[in-house]
Amino acid sequence: MRMALRAAGRQSLVDTVVEQLRAQLTGGEWKVGDRVPTEHALAEQLQVGRNTVREAVRVLVHDGMLRSRQGEGTFVVSTTDPAAVMRGLRRAGIRDVLELRVALEAEGARLAALRHRPADLTRMRAALAAQAALEDAAGQPDADRHELYAEHDVAFHTAVVDAAHNSALSATYAWFSRTVREALVTALGDREMPRLVPGDHQAVVDAIASGDPEAAEAAARALLEVPKRAVEALLAADSV
Repeated sequence: MRMALRAAGRQSLVDTVVEQLRAQLTGGEWKVGDRVPTEHALAEQLQVGRNTVREAVRVLVHDGMLRSRQGEGTFVVSTTDPAAVMRGLRRAGIRDVLELRVALEAEGARLAALRHRPADLTRMRAALAAQAALEDAAGQPDADRHELYAEHDVAFHTAVVDAAHNSALSATYAWFSRTVREALVTALGDREMPRLVPGDHQAVVDAIASGDPEAAEAAARALLEVPKRAVEALLAADSV
C-alpha cells in the first residue's frame, strides 16, 4: 500500500519526516498493531536518506506511537498524537489560571478604583511602558522575548492588585503570580491563541484612575475574556 506522503524538504528534514509520519498515524493510514513499511521503503517514498527515516522513527518510538521489535520491524502502538494531548493539558491549565485571574484581578481593580494612590498609577504605567518596549510594529512581543514580556505583564497586574491596598489580596496574588507568568509564556507561544490587544490594559488603568469601581472591574474582566473564550474554543476543538 503506497502512502500519500509528499517529499520532504531539505530544511529540518527529520522534523519534516516526523510530522508526515505522525499525520499518517493520526489520519488512519495504519492501525494499532500494523507493521509500518521498512526504512528502505519509507526513504524511497519520502525521497530522503534511510538515516533520516531511522531518526524520525526513533522520535515516534520515544513518543510512544511506534515500537521496534528486533528482527520483526516497527509496529504501531498508538495513533493518538501525544503532542496534541499535551497541548490540550496546557490549555486546560491556562483556562484554570485565567478563571482564577478573573476572580482576583477584577476585584483588585474594583477596589483599586476606590483606594489607589498616585504612586500606584505611576507603577502601572511604568510596567506597561516596559512591556511596550518589547513589542514589534504590530504591537506584539518578539518571539524570543516572551519570558521578559510576561514578567512586565505580571508586574502590571500585580500593581493593579496592590493598588487595592488589601494585604490579604496582595499576598494571595503574589503567591499566584508565578503560575500566571508560566501560563502567559505558554499562551504567547501558542500560535492559535488570539493576539494581545495593548489598549485593553490601558482601559484598566484609565478606569482605575477615574475612580469608577464598576468600570474598573468590567475593564479587568474584559481584558481576560478574549483569551478565556479562545482557550475554551480550542479545548472544545481538541475534544472532537
